[in-house]
Amino acid sequence: MNKELSDFASRLREMIGDPQSAIRNPQFSTLALQLFALQFQNNPAYQKICRTRKATPKVVEHWTQIPAVPTSTFKELEFSCIPTAERAAVFHSSGTTEQKPSRHFHCPASLELYETSLWQWFERCLVPEFGIRNSEFRISILTPPPEQAPHSSLIYMFEAVRQKLGGAKTAFVGKIGTDGAWSLDFDALLVTLNSSLVTRLPAGALAKVGHSSLLFGTAFSFVHLLDFLVENNLRFNLPAGSRVMETGGYKNRSRSMPKAELHALITERLGVLPETIVCEYGMSELSSQAYDSVASDKWRVTGKNGASRHPSPVTRHFQFPPWARAQIISPETGREVSEGETGLIHVFDLANVFSVMAIQTEDLAIRRGDGFELIGRAQLAEPRGCSLMTA
Repeated sequence: MNKELSDFASRLREMIGDPQSAIRNPQFSTLALQLFALQFQNNPAYQKICRTRKATPKVVEHWTQIPAVPTSTFKELEFSCIPTAERAAVFHSSGTTEQKPSRHFHCPASLELYETSLWQWFERCLVPEFGIRNSEFRISILTPPPEQAPHSSLIYMFEAVRQKLGGAKTAFVGKIGTDGAWSLDFDALLVTLNSSLVTRLPAGALAKVGHSSLLFGTAFSFVHLLDFLVENNLRFNLPAGSRVMETGGYKNRSRSMPKAELHALITERLGVLPETIVCEYGMSELSSQAYDSVASDKWRVTGKNGASRHPSPVTRHFQFPPWARAQIISPETGREVSEGETGLIHVFDLANVFSVMAIQTEDLAIRRGDGFELIGRAQLAEPRGCSLMTA
């Protein structure tokens, strides 16, 4: 393994793990230029693309000038600084089984950095005041377990979080069918939700659950869960402190549902406040994730006696951690769009030390300050989303 890359990864991991450390714009640019030079030197496929664009470490002066690689090219080329013999894992992009997946290779050092990156931002965005390390809680993960889907970066992420949170009272409640699609084991799910307290109830009645809960899953998995609860007339009233994390898309695995409708049903059937439903944005080609800022938005509409009614129709703005930056780029001009305009998402992820830092996604978004409002896939992009991941 290249010592300079390993040293950079070690230094970045210390910065990410230090709550007193802040990677501001000048320092981010310095780190990005250092990493670009290392990746240009040690990633042959990336170097070839950079030379074609006449963008080398000698001429690139700012992180915004670093060439971004389209996610689609990860299907054909090996964008990796890791020698073949030292690759310990590979994450595949999600998609239909007929599509060739992207490949993001990892070594022990890159996985260690990946886990540091995902946990630090997850903790800040999902459980900042939860006191979760000293709490009784249950985790329900609406995906197959890691051994059934070893190339899923999403499941790797969930497993890393599970281990951080203790793991004893947690369960993966998904499974993979003969067609490769993900489905739910509803019996196992009800057990993790304290199913001994769940009964078939009259409409409007609530079933209580004894411990705070964390529910993680893709949008299509939540649709299947909600359909099951509606069909069986089941409702939960999850305790204060519970969280729902929703990610991914629907692509041919369930009926599509507007996000506001999906979240309203989650609130209705699981009894969680709208501001405790957090959306995640990530992909196999990255090592960092973005979360929406709904917790800081004004979601609750206060009714009589301070009661919370339906959420206000605010938009959800995603933001990456300080060690990553997102730009919204016009497909026509190749330049960053203005506030409120739409373009493709480019992500510059310092935690992608051993592959490519600059990634051009196939997702459209509206620029919102230093974050973005996710619109969806570009029209000509291939269907993908963690909901389609196969083993």
